[in-house]
Amino acid sequence: MNKIDLDGRVAVITGGAQGIGYAIAERMLASGAAVSLWDADAAKLAEAKASLGSAGRVFTEQVELTSESAVAAVTARTIGAAGKIDILVNNAGITGGNAPTWELSPDVWRRVIEVNLVAPYLVCRAVVPHMIEKKYGRIVNIASVAGKEGNPNASHYSASKAGLIALTKSLGKELAGKGILVNAVAPAAAKTAMFATMTQQHIDFMLSKIPMGRFLEVREAAAMVAWLASEECSFSTASVFDLSGGRATY
Repeated sequence: MNKIDLDGRVAVITGGAQGIGYAIAERMLASGAAVSLWDADAAKLAEAKASLGSAGRVFTEQVELTSESAVAAVTARTIGAAGKIDILVNNAGITGGNAPTWELSPDVWRRVIEVNLVAPYLVCRAVVPHMIEKKYGRIVNIASVAGKEGNPNASHYSASKAGLIALTKSLGKELAGKGILVNAVAPAAAKTAMFATMTQQHIDFMLSKIPMGRFLEVREAAAMVAWLASEECSFSTASVFDLSGGRATY
């Protein structure tokens, strides 16, 4: 593993207690950053802090990311505890299960949009003014190839990730002259705990679309995110980087 230089940086990783978020935290700690994991699952946060703590400075915050007041409060606490926020990774997300659009409950549809799209907006809204003040920042949004192609039986998830891609492009343009870069990664499926919320038929469909014939490994996502979060990434903003094993066609 090559070492990406994140020495002295402080990274917020939403949904950082497990899956891709946890792998990103591992990689950033190995690269010299301190990390603050924001997650709704208190038990998973405790486990993550216990297992990651020996690798560097680890802060944890249990937070409902769809709450404007909760996000504002946790942002202030994190800056108070860690001193600053240099890097933001909007990773938290849910699938909402699988069904044809007309069979999905409106409550489920809205919840997926709230967690996958509204929450990243709220977090950016809270963190970006601090980054503007410091004249530096790196924001990486974890989107999905589903947001580019639209997976059948996952219209809520696909729409939320398409929205996140558009948010990335808009925010990246707004911040391009302020020392803050905003990019997204669009992974194909990685085998994480989220698979438990999907039907086997949908899992098989996703695998069938990947020319490499395998799912993404979380460490592979973490490697790309760590580079996008570094000073070495200096001219890419409002961009989307595929992690699709050959699936993505544009």
